[in-house]
Amino acid sequence: MHTTHVWNLFDLHWKKIILGLLIGCGLLNTSDAQTVGYFRKHQEFYDDKPIHYGFLFALPVTCFRLVHDDSFLTQDTTNRITAPVTVGFRFGFVMNGYLNDHWDIRTTPSVSLYNRAVEYEYGSGKKRRELREATWIEIPLLFKYKSQRRMNSRMYMLAGATFGFETNVRKRQLPGSDRLNAKSADLTIDYGFGFEQFLAYTKFSPELRFSHGIVNLYRTNDPNSTASIRRLTSHTVTLYLMFE
Repeated sequence: MHTTHVWNLFDLHWKKIILGLLIGCGLLNTSDAQTVGYFRKHQEFYDDKPIHYGFLFALPVTCFRLVHDDSFLTQDTTNRITAPVTVGFRFGFVMNGYLNDHWDIRTTPSVSLYNRAVEYEYGSGKKRRELREATWIEIPLLFKYKSQRRMNSRMYMLAGATFGFETNVRKRQLPGSDRLNAKSADLTIDYGFGFEQFLAYTKFSPELRFSHGIVNLYRTNDPNSTASIRRLTSHTVTLYLMFE
């Protein structure tokens, strides 16, 4: 009788422990569910709209890629020809069209300020600089592949082409610089990647884009052009800050 009474007390004790653990787990799960439920998902139905608009600011780092002519080694007195890297500024608009859950089509028409240059160094130690300070209007057509959205963020990649043309070339030149004789229209192949962060009232997207020109911008048939250069193309790496 005494043994049975002790066993019942032991069994009751463990039942209380198990019941307490079950209640504790239930409270913990309820707390976790409430925590997840209170995580705010900004602009939850953002992708339901077919078109979105925005604006951008960008910092392009640009230079010319040049190809020397054969006469540079045989006839020219120039020792060295280089195209230094320069920094410009860009601002514009964003228009993004929804295609499906992973694909968008977009354009970012913008105004860019460039001051690309070519520098010549002669055997006598003399240097000369040709500068092209100009304002460009650039209109890209890009296809964008975006990852699945994770709460308020997602990654994306994009690729396409950009047509650009000069609106004006600065006439006043810096001391010791001549005007670079170049064409006023360009076509580039673009690709890049970015990150979208959904905020309460806007979507912020930092993006890194690479642009490679396919048009020879150098006027080789102009009498003022040097015979040392056969081809001159643009090359630009741009950091975008976009708000939609």
